[in-house]
Amino acid sequence: MMVRVPALDLAALDPEQAAAVRAPRGPVCVLAGAGTGKTRTITHRIAHLIAGGHVKADQVLAVTFTARAAGEMRGRLRAMGLGGEAGQVQARTFHAAALRQLRYFWPQVVGDVPWRLLDSRFPVVTQAAHRAGLGTSTELIRDLLSEIEWAKASLIAPEDYPAAAARHHRDVPAEVTRVAQVYAAYESMKTSADGLLLDFDDLLLHTAAALEDYPAVADEFRGRYRSFVVDEYQDVTPLQQRVLNAWLGERDDLTVVGDANQTIYSFTGATPNYLLDFSRRFPDATVIRLERDYRSTPQVVSLANRVIGAARGRIAGTRLALIGQRADGPEPEFAEYPDVPAEAAAVAAEIKKLIAAGTPAAEIAVLYRINAQSEPFEQALSDRGIPFQVRGGEGFFQRPEVRQAIGALRQVAARDDLPDEARSGAELITLVRAALAPVGLTAEEPAGAQAKERWSSLLALVQLTEELVGHDAEIDLTGLLRELITRAEAKHPPTVDGVTLASLHAAKGLEWDAVFLVGVSDGTLPIQHVLGDDGSPSDQAALEEERRLLYVGVTRAREHLAVSWALARTEGGRRGRRRSRFLNGLVPDDSPASRIAAATTGSKDADGKRPLCRVCAKPLIGTYATMLGRCRRCPAELDPQLLEALREWRAEKAETLRVRDFVVFTDTTLTAIAEQLPTDDVALGAIAGIGPKKIEQYGADVLAIVASRMRATTQNRR
Repeated sequence: MMVRVPALDLAALDPEQAAAVRAPRGPVCVLAGAGTGKTRTITHRIAHLIAGGHVKADQVLAVTFTARAAGEMRGRLRAMGLGGEAGQVQARTFHAAALRQLRYFWPQVVGDVPWRLLDSRFPVVTQAAHRAGLGTSTELIRDLLSEIEWAKASLIAPEDYPAAAARHHRDVPAEVTRVAQVYAAYESMKTSADGLLLDFDDLLLHTAAALEDYPAVADEFRGRYRSFVVDEYQDVTPLQQRVLNAWLGERDDLTVVGDANQTIYSFTGATPNYLLDFSRRFPDATVIRLERDYRSTPQVVSLANRVIGAARGRIAGTRLALIGQRADGPEPEFAEYPDVPAEAAAVAAEIKKLIAAGTPAAEIAVLYRINAQSEPFEQALSDRGIPFQVRGGEGFFQRPEVRQAIGALRQVAARDDLPDEARSGAELITLVRAALAPVGLTAEEPAGAQAKERWSSLLALVQLTEELVGHDAEIDLTGLLRELITRAEAKHPPTVDGVTLASLHAAKGLEWDAVFLVGVSDGTLPIQHVLGDDGSPSDQAALEEERRLLYVGVTRAREHLAVSWALARTEGGRRGRRRSRFLNGLVPDDSPASRIAAATTGSKDADGKRPLCRVCAKPLIGTYATMLGRCRRCPAELDPQLLEALREWRAEKAETLRVRDFVVFTDTTLTAIAEQLPTDDVALGAIAGIGPKKIEQYGADVLAIVASRMRATTQNRR
C-alpha cells in the first residue's frame, strides 16, 4: 500500500524541534522536557523519514508505555495520513506490539501448544501465596504481585530474587525466601496440560526469545520493521530493552525520546540508564535538547526549574532548563494549614471559585503522594457539590453500578447467540450501551445528584469503549472485559467529567489548567521510608526520585498552581509536621506561608505600595484578589452578557492565532474586565495582568466590546 505524505510545514516547529525532525536516519536521542512538544516532534520526524524515502510507512514501529499515549500518537499520525490503517505506521504500547507479534510467530516457535493471556494475575498469586504458607489479604497479594512484576521486568529469576531484593533495597512484603517461593509457584502454576497462561511480562519474554533464538523469525520481523521510535525512554525496563534489542538486531535506525529528570517509576524496574548511556552505545548519535515549554506559564516554569535545580547525582546532570513560551500567569501560591481537614476545605473552596470564574472542573486536579491522602479531599469536594473522579484509586471500580455493569457485560459475553460482528468495532459500542441500559444508562442525563453520579459512571464505560475502539477497531467484548479488569487492578479508571484526584505517579503524562499539590510535607513528600529515624536521607537515590515526583507534579499545571501542607493529620491533632524540605528556598518571603512573612503581607504596585481593593480600600492580599482588583469577599457587579461576549471573542482570537484561550486572556482577567468596564487604554492597563503588549494586541477589540455592551445596557434602561 502506497502512502502519500502531505507536505510538512517545518516552519511551524521551533528550531530544536525542526533539528530533531531533520536529523539523519540513524540513532537520534531527543531529550525533551515537560511541555516541549515531544509528540509533535516524534510524529513529524516519522513523516519526514517517510517523505524522504528513508523508510516506508508500514516499516515504522513507534512504541510507548500507556494506551493513552499510544492513542494520542496514532491520532497525530492519522491526521497526517500516516496512522490507523493497514500499510501505515504502527504506534502501540510495548505489550500490545509484543502481543501482535507473538500471535503471528507462535506457530513457528512453539507449534500447536495452546496459550491464552491471563486475565488477572491476582487469583494465581493468591494461590501461590497460600502454597507458600503466607496470608492472602488483598494488601499482601498486591505487594507480592508488585514484587513479581518488578523481578520479571528486571530479568530476575525466582532463585535470584533474594539477592537482587537486597541489592536494590526493596521494601519486601514478607521474608525474601518466602517471596521467592511465591514467585516460583506463580510461574509454575501458569503451565498445565491445557496449555500455557501468559501474563503481560511473558508476552515480552517470549517475543524477545523468539527473535533471539530463531533466525528465521528474526529475519522475517526485521524485514518487516526497519525504523523504531521509543517514547518516554527514561521509563524503559531491562525486559523492555531486551525486546528492543531483539527488534533492532545489528541495526541503528532508532529514535528515543525522554527526560531522565522525569524518572519516577524505578520501583517497577524502570531505569534511565539506557537513556543516559545512549551516546555511549551509539557514539555517532544525534542528541537534541527540547527546552521550550509550551504548556505552562513562565511563573510555573520558573518554579519547576528551581525544584529540579536542587537535584543531585548523575540524573540531575542531564536536567533541562525549561524556557516558558506562554504569556505570564499568576504566581504559584503556597499555603500552610493547621490540619488536613482545614487544608482539604480550603482547597475545595478555591476550586469552587475557579469553577465559578470559568475554569472547567475537568481542567482542575488535586495531586498527592499516595492514594490514601485522597479521602479528606473527596469529602470536601462532595460537601460542596463539586463533581470529581479519583484516578489511580479503587473508587470507580468499587462503585455498585460499575460492578453491576461489568457483571452485565460478562453475561452478554457468555451468550452464544450473538454473531461475531456484533462483538467488535462500532457494533461493540451499541452492544455495550444496550447491556448497560437495564443497569441505569439512559439516553438523557437524569435529575438528582445520586442519579447523575450513577449515570456518569455508566456513561464513562461507554466512552471508554468508544476510545478503545478508536484505538483498536478489532477489539471485541472479551478484550473490553480484559481491559476493564486490567484497569481495575492498575487503579486506572476512565475519565469522568469532574475534578481529578490523583497520585503524582498516576498524573504523569497528564496536564490541567489548575493544579493543587497537597500534603507536601516531610514524611509524605519525601515519603517516610526514604528518611532515617533522624530525618536524614537513608537512600539518596530514592530521595532524588521523590524530588523528581514534585517536579513532575509542578509541571502538570498550565496556569494555576497551588502548593499546600498541613501541620496535623486530624483536626485538633498534634502539629508535628513540617513543610517538605524540597520547598526550602522556594516559598517567597512575602507569602502568607513563609516563616518570616508579616501578617499583612501582600503584593505591591510599581510605587512600592500594596494595591488597594476598589470596593473597601483595604490592601489586597493574594494573586487572585490583585487580578480582580478587589478582595475576594467584597461584592462586585458583573455583566454576564459582557463576560460571555468577551469569551466568544477570545475563542475566535485564539483559534485565529492557533493558541489556547488563556494565552489571549485568562478567565480571571476577563472577569475583571466585565466587572471594571474599562473605557480607555489607561483603565484597561490598570487591570492586573494586562500590560502594553496585551493592549497593543487586543486593547481595541476589548474596548469596543465593552463599549458596545454598555450602549446596549443604556438603551435597555431607556
